[in-house]
Amino acid sequence: MASQATSETLKRPGGKAMNVALWIVQGLLACVFLFAGGVKFAIPIAELTKGTALPGWFLHFVGICEILGALGMILPGITRIRTGLTPLAACGLVIIMIGATWVSVVAMGVRSGGTPFVVGLLAVFVAYGRWRVAPLG
Repeated sequence: MASQATSETLKRPGGKAMNVALWIVQGLLACVFLFAGGVKFAIPIAELTKGTALPGWFLHFVGICEILGALGMILPGITRIRTGLTPLAACGLVIIMIGATWVSVVAMGVRSGGTPFVVGLLAVFVAYGRWRVAPLG
C-alpha cells in the first residue's frame, strides 16, 4: 500500500517535481538545523548566553531539538521507517522558528526576524507537503 501511495503521488501533475522540491528543501533545512544545533554545543555557555536573557540549559535544549528535527527531516525518508515523522519533525521546527523569530524581533528589531521567519516558512512547506501533497509513503 505504501508503494501505491508513492506511485499515485508521482503520477499526479507536478508530483515528481514536488517530491524533488521537498527533498531539496528537506536537505537544506537539515543542514541548517544540524549546524545551528551543533553550534549551541560548540560555543561555551558563557559566550552563548551573552546578549540574551535565555538560560544556557534552554539553549542546549533547543540545540538538541534542532538536531533531532534535522534528523527527522531526512532519516525517515531514507530508511522508509516511520515516514510520518518527517512532517512532525517539520512542525516541531516551525515551533522553534516561531520562537526564534519572536526573540530576534524583540532583541534586535523587525529586520532581524526575516531569516528565521523564512526558515520557518520552508519548514511549513515541508510539513504540509509531506503530510498532504507528497507523503513519503
